[in-house]
Amino acid sequence: MAKREKKPVHKVVMTEGKRQIIQQLLQEYDIETAEDIHDALKDLLGGTIKEMMEAEMDDYRNGYKEKTVNSSYGSMRIDVPQDRKSTFEPKVLKKRQKDISDIDQKIISMYAKGMTTRQISATLMDIYGFEASEGFISDVTDKILHPILYIDAIHYSVRDNGIIRKMAAYVILGISCEGKKDVLTIEVGNNESAKYWLAVLNSLKNRGVKDILIISADGLTGIREAIQTAFPKTEYQRCIVHRVRNTLKYVSDKDRKAFANDLKTIYNAPNEEQGRANRDRITEKWSEKYPNAMKRWERDWDVITPIFKFSANVRIVIYTTNAIESLNATYRKLNRQRSVFPSAQALLKALYPATFEATKKWSMTIRNWGQVYGELSIMYEDRLPE
Repeated sequence: MAKREKKPVHKVVMTEGKRQIIQQLLQEYDIETAEDIHDALKDLLGGTIKEMMEAEMDDYRNGYKEKTVNSSYGSMRIDVPQDRKSTFEPKVLKKRQKDISDIDQKIISMYAKGMTTRQISATLMDIYGFEASEGFISDVTDKILHPILYIDAIHYSVRDNGIIRKMAAYVILGISCEGKKDVLTIEVGNNESAKYWLAVLNSLKNRGVKDILIISADGLTGIREAIQTAFPKTEYQRCIVHRVRNTLKYVSDKDRKAFANDLKTIYNAPNEEQGRANRDRITEKWSEKYPNAMKRWERDWDVITPIFKFSANVRIVIYTTNAIESLNATYRKLNRQRSVFPSAQALLKALYPATFEATKKWSMTIRNWGQVYGELSIMYEDRLPE
C-alpha cells in the first residue's frame, strides 16, 4: 500500500506589513474570540469585494445617483454608483434600503471612544462604503444625553517607575434616555483633584455628552467643583451605598446591624425635614460610642438631599451603584488573575476587553425606568425629550 504523501506544513512568515495590518485590525474591531476574528475578516472581505466590483464596472459606470437614507436621528443624502444596465447590486446599502438606524449606534460608540467627527467619517467610508458628513455625525452625537451618570472606582496594584502602588480605575457609566446602561469611559487616575475631574468631564463634553441631570459618586476629591464648572445644571448626589459602608467602618460587628437599620431611616425618610431629624437622632444615640461615625452625614448633607424629591423606587436607582456592581464584579476578577500590573497602560488594556465582555450582555432596561423617567421629566423640566 502506497504511503500517502504528506502535505507540506505552511509556515507563517510574520512580515512588518502583516504585523501592521494585524495591529490595525485589533484597533478597529473589539476582538476577543475566534468568532470575532471571523466577523472582522468577513467585514473586510465585503469591503474588498466592493472595491473590486467598483473597478470591474468602471467601463460601464453611468455616474452616481443621489439617494436619501433615514436614521433615527434624521436623514442624509449619499451618492451611490450606477451602471448603464442597472445590474450593479450594492451589498452594504441595498438599492431599496432606506434606513440605516443601526449606523447611529456605531457612530455614538466611535465617538464615545474619543474619535473625532472626521475620523468617524473616514471609518464609515472604509467599512460601510459611503460618506457621512461631519455635520451629520455632529447631529447624531448632539443627541447624546444621560439623565443619570455614575462614577465608581476599583483599585489595582500597578508598577510605577519601579514602585508598586495602588491606582484607581474610574469607571463612568451612563443611563440613556431609554434606560439602558452604557460605559462612557475608563480612566486610570494618579491623583484626584478638581483639575483632574474637570479634564475628565470636559472630555465627555467634547465627545458629545450635552447634558447630565444627576451624577452619583462617592466623595471623590474635587468632583463637586468640577461638576459645577463643566455641567453647572447637574446635581451631584453622594452615593448612599458608599456613605453607609464608610459609616459602618467605625462600628463594631455586634452593633453593625442595628446601626445600619437606623441609617435606613435617613435615606428612606418621606422628606428632607424628616431625614434631617432622623440623622440628628441617630447622631445623638450613637455619639458616645462612635463619636466620628456620623460626622460626614452632617458635613455632606447638601449632596445627600437631592434624593428626597423623588419616590422610593426612583431613589433606589439614583443613589445606589447597583447599575455598576455587575461591571465591578468583572473588574475584580482581574485582581484575582493578576496581582500586579506592569504599568497603567497595561491595566487599561486589561480593562477594555473585560468591559466589552461584561457590557455585551446588557440588553434590559433599568427596573421601573418608566416611572424614573417620568419623575425626572417633571423635576428637570424641558431637559429630557418627550
